[in-house]
Amino acid sequence: MLKFTNLSLRRGPRELLQGVDLTIHHGQKVGITGGNGVGKSSLFALILGHLHADLGDVFIPKNLTIAHVAQETPALDTTAIEYVLDGDVQLRQLEQAIKEAEHANQGETLAHHYAEMEAIDGYSANSRAATLLHGLGFSPAQESHAVKQFSGGWRMRLNLAQALMCRSDILLLDEPTNHLDLDAVIWLEAWLKSYKGTLLLISHDRDFLDNVADNIAHIENQGITLYSGNYSAFEVRRAEYLASQQSAYEKQQREVQHMQKFVERFKAKATKAKQAQSRVKALERMELIAPAHVDSPFNFTFKKADKMPNPLITLDEAAIGYNEEPLLHNVSITIHPGDRLGLLGHNGAGKSTLIKLLAGDLKILKGKLVEAKELNIGYFAQHQLEQLDFDASPLLHLQRLDANATESDLRKYLGGFNFHNDMAIEPVAPLSGGEKARLVLALIVYQKPNLLLLDEPTNHLDLEMRHALTVAMQEFEGAMIIVSHDRHLLRTVTDQLLLVADGKVTEFDGSLDDYRSWLSQENKKGSAAENKSHAATNNDTQSKKQLRQESAEKRRLLKPLQNKLKKLEKQLEELSLTKESLEEKLADNDIYNENNKEQLKLLLEQQGKVDSSLQQVEMDWLEVSEELESANA
Repeated sequence: MLKFTNLSLRRGPRELLQGVDLTIHHGQKVGITGGNGVGKSSLFALILGHLHADLGDVFIPKNLTIAHVAQETPALDTTAIEYVLDGDVQLRQLEQAIKEAEHANQGETLAHHYAEMEAIDGYSANSRAATLLHGLGFSPAQESHAVKQFSGGWRMRLNLAQALMCRSDILLLDEPTNHLDLDAVIWLEAWLKSYKGTLLLISHDRDFLDNVADNIAHIENQGITLYSGNYSAFEVRRAEYLASQQSAYEKQQREVQHMQKFVERFKAKATKAKQAQSRVKALERMELIAPAHVDSPFNFTFKKADKMPNPLITLDEAAIGYNEEPLLHNVSITIHPGDRLGLLGHNGAGKSTLIKLLAGDLKILKGKLVEAKELNIGYFAQHQLEQLDFDASPLLHLQRLDANATESDLRKYLGGFNFHNDMAIEPVAPLSGGEKARLVLALIVYQKPNLLLLDEPTNHLDLEMRHALTVAMQEFEGAMIIVSHDRHLLRTVTDQLLLVADGKVTEFDGSLDDYRSWLSQENKKGSAAENKSHAATNNDTQSKKQLRQESAEKRRLLKPLQNKLKKLEKQLEELSLTKESLEEKLADNDIYNENNKEQLKLLLEQQGKVDSSLQQVEMDWLEVSEELESANA
């Protein structure tokens, strides 16, 4: 248990927290949210003992093991797998004790240490470390590579693996998905769900928080409020709270009406494709939580492009790669205004390579690339943060783009990205990664592109900025191609998914939930092929009677799963009907009258509970479906 009593915490002249009372119990998975600079990372530093409370008490039981992700990784000759194993301190201590006992020929002590090693499952440590590395995207060959051979992003993955390897009672994770691709995010999500200790998680990934956290600790106005439920449930409750503030009411209604119009417009033209329907649901969800973001510091839109040629860009039987070595073959894509494409695929499959070719950073190896004369690309990639002029201010960056604009207009524009007052005229160098990313996006938006190429645009962005970007992209009239591990962004702004795999780019006929299933099947493919081969050999010697017996046994084992699936489908139907009924009541304008405040509050609370239940049942249905599919394989 962690307990903070009347806690106050300062960093320099700023008081981050004041009079905070908070208790976190064993086994809770708590998402820590709040704007940039409110004290999320400082709270972690306090728990780790790197900072001390200015007032109040912090109670952390003795002998608890706290794991966290190191921010620096020295250039070590140690192999990747040995580096990860170092995270299990108890294992390393036992290994050293065994060596010493062997050297001293202490048989009884040695036997005792062997028993301890067995008790902590130490003999499977290498297998556990390899599983962590594989889940985070490392190949088997990379396990033996020296740490110093990896780039900064991959070293952060090693640090994460080392923290997960630790036998911890409390696990602190500060933006763990920032250096991961979608595949690794999905794997980490599953790992954290099964973690038995107490998890404190700082994240700006809405879906990740929804699927992992069972409580949200929201920091604002120097206080911390603990909400039960996941991030979606928190948003509904915060929207309910803000709706009770009369000063915000009118602005909230404008936000809701804005989203309602967009949802209706998109519904009218959406196809029956799974991804398009998934986007409709996501937009409906955004309409519901619009009031929760009424106090966002961000407010911007994409202006209409000067020209909108059709098509914008065409690839015909293109070979794409590096040093004359194609990574992708026979790629044929035509991009039209209004196309919203999300790229899926394993790390290294070629998603960023395709983006780089379209952006002009790579030359085509074979085939044709035809660009419209009026093509105007807005390209976001992480390396562009480093290409900013660190000595120049945000204002000067904009003035270089538009020398005729007035300083007043440019300052107003920058204010929409939360660059106010001195922040607009001071050098870029000391800005955080998130602030630099905001500036790069501000520069892209200002240039009125007709094609957006976005490679992990939400890295380092907080939840409010991600929400503002998502809303702005809803009304973007050009085309967009996105690589992102942020599933909420992909759900709400794309209506077609492309799969980059096995050297090809093909349309993915499904939603992001189907992609999770595809990943699961891909991971099982190797072992399944081996099992089928083994089964084929055995079948040659099996009698028909044995086969009938096995078939009957398989049906017996599958029956509970089939029954469970039917039960979940019935729950989904009932919850969906309840949700529709609540939405009809909330669509009545009279419910927002002052004298119906209590009824509105009750309806919003019921809607939050139904949404949370619906999401959980959908996840359960997906897991049972996958289990049933695997059992039938």
